[in-house]
Amino acid sequence: MVSNHDPQTSRRLLCPICQRALSACICHWTSPIDHAVDVLILQHPLEVSNAKNSVRLLHLSLPYSKLVIGSVFDPEELQQQLHAPSRVRNVPESEPVQPVLLYTDDAATAETRHFDARTMMVDKQQAIKRIRLVILDGTWRKSRKMLFENPLLQALPRMVLVDTPTSRYTIRKSHKPEQLSTLEAAGYALMQLERNSEKYHPLMTAFDNFVLQQGYMRMHGQAARRSE
Repeated sequence: MVSNHDPQTSRRLLCPICQRALSACICHWTSPIDHAVDVLILQHPLEVSNAKNSVRLLHLSLPYSKLVIGSVFDPEELQQQLHAPSRVRNVPESEPVQPVLLYTDDAATAETRHFDARTMMVDKQQAIKRIRLVILDGTWRKSRKMLFENPLLQALPRMVLVDTPTSRYTIRKSHKPEQLSTLEAAGYALMQLERNSEKYHPLMTAFDNFVLQQGYMRMHGQAARRSE
């Protein structure tokens, strides 16, 4: 029996769901999680076509997440995205949502407000009932630039991860050894906010499989080029 499957064609055709080449589709790794915290992902445009980027897998795994692509946002549109009614199931539209930026202290200033996931308080004073976790997806330089080019993001209280494991993101170099992929950072933040790590084990397993898949495809591509 002769197969009509053409690997070149498979690589060119895109999956309508994950927007990756059919030969690199990641949909089979996704396991949607009923997360209780809103998630807004702001992705730098140069990250969209990066095969090693983990955001599409994160977005498909979090059904109530919102993915917005851009680097410098219109203030009115960004304000609307930050304070839009919650997308989480069974949350009334009238319930206010406080956006909180997941970001390290590297770019912090004296005016930076800090959010404590353990107490759900900002600067140990303002208690928050429901938050929207805001994540910047880009390299260290890109995300830092996104922060400073969007004053609304600078004004948000910041959540910093504590006691996180070493990154499993072995397919991409990081600016610092302790830095995590966007998916890992979001996963650990949700674990801390919901005080439930077991719930997000499928997300981390999906990420491990994604990393293995990308590593295999890279080695396979290198072997193919050597044989030409």
